[in-house]
Amino acid sequence: MTNQEFFRTLFHGGNSYWLTRFVILRLLGFVYAVAFLVAAQQLVPLVGSHGLTPANHFFERVQAHFGSRSAAALQLPSLFWFGISDQDLSIFAWVGFGLSLIVLGGYANAILLAILWAMYMSIIHVGQMWYGYGWETQLLETGFLSIFLCPLLDGRPFPKCRPPLLVIWLFRWLGFRIMIGAGLIKLRGDPCWRDLTCLYYHYETQPIPSPLSRYLHFAPHWFHKFGTAWNHFIELIVPWFSFGPRRARHVTGILLVSFQIILIISGNLSFLNYVTIIPFLACFDDTFLRRILPRSIVKRAERAAQESEPSRINNTIAIALSLLVAYLSIAPVANLVSERQMMNTSFDRLSLVNTYGAFGAVGKERDEIIFEGTDDAIITGDTQWKEYEFKAKPGNPNLRPPFIAPYQPRIDWQIWFAAMGSPAEYPWTLHFVWKLLHSDPGTLSLLGGNPFPVRPPHYIRARLYRYRFAPPGDPAWWKREPIGEWLPALSIDDEQFRRILSAMDWLD
Repeated sequence: MTNQEFFRTLFHGGNSYWLTRFVILRLLGFVYAVAFLVAAQQLVPLVGSHGLTPANHFFERVQAHFGSRSAAALQLPSLFWFGISDQDLSIFAWVGFGLSLIVLGGYANAILLAILWAMYMSIIHVGQMWYGYGWETQLLETGFLSIFLCPLLDGRPFPKCRPPLLVIWLFRWLGFRIMIGAGLIKLRGDPCWRDLTCLYYHYETQPIPSPLSRYLHFAPHWFHKFGTAWNHFIELIVPWFSFGPRRARHVTGILLVSFQIILIISGNLSFLNYVTIIPFLACFDDTFLRRILPRSIVKRAERAAQESEPSRINNTIAIALSLLVAYLSIAPVANLVSERQMMNTSFDRLSLVNTYGAFGAVGKERDEIIFEGTDDAIITGDTQWKEYEFKAKPGNPNLRPPFIAPYQPRIDWQIWFAAMGSPAEYPWTLHFVWKLLHSDPGTLSLLGGNPFPVRPPHYIRARLYRYRFAPPGDPAWWKREPIGEWLPALSIDDEQFRRILSAMDWLD
């Protein structure tokens, strides 16, 4: 057998992952690009020096808690300990976006991916509640593993360095933990997951519904029960076959990826489903991917396989990484088998190996906070109030829900949480009102429009409404009914309001 025949046999019939690495890194570049784009457009109004929860104040509190700047930096690693101006935040995010496009375009090495990982971790650690979602640490863990898929310097789409098989297995381990964690938290959480009724409510009460959500909500109950049972099958049974023989792995990968695609079109869960697909791609080897990728890409992978040479250094690094992940997996696995399972939790400062889960509880009713303003100097029974619309969350009942994922309007998500609590539990909403009373450009950039384009309103209030999907065919998308006051009418002259803001160091 000639060398060419040997490598062709290896590529077509052996455990070859040249194309697998290619698609994993391209999708990772896309997710990074979206994540950094969101940061570039939202970091400054959210956590800038005049943002809703300024990061410099947050860092001061962290430093005071741990006693020194160095101790705080060790507990909360971030490059922003070296500087955190609005300009720093903006430039940092845009640089991350640009580097992500390079990876998306096909060029990545370990150094570039390590830089992106460190940059995004830095953003998460200044992002406070705005970045307190499971997919943030999931992106960090995924990005960290991806560093070891690539050679140190060679950034070509198909370098001569073979994809390390152990790292492919670590991706499967990540995908396994994601799905098993999501499945177990459901079985241990809301009883509606066990009696198969959660989907009666989920499509209507999820954070940001999509246009398809309304039609799914009104599907027959048997359809919802089947969907819930299918969810349990996908999350609790299918992932075990990620470690099986090739054909089982390929079927597993198809089921897991298609399940995420269904979730993508049925709701707006930020980039969660996109980053979740990445480790599932490790279920596929080149014998599968060569059938669906363009022939030109397949030929380049074949040439790389023919020219490749084994690397003892890369194998040693992959073994060391596997031992590290095995050690760091002890706490997440203990959490998975615990009756007190926590979801979306990190057990190390760098979020290298984490535990995941989603929708352990499903809301049965949807309440929405509607912020309203008026330019009347005195509030009377005849006062006309104008509503503020957001980019994605329900407001005007006649407006169609958007398809906005993988982009995430972070303030919309936080208001979804706030509607389940009180202003005392979400004090940032008071600062938000203060910003609206001044028509702050940064804050307004987070919204879908400004009903007071000429001058700021005199008063802002927040009311709570109960929203329900209008039946298909109804000209409105939502039906809503008022529940009551969430925040009273506030003005910049309200002394108590100003004292609260001053105590929070928000009176700017």
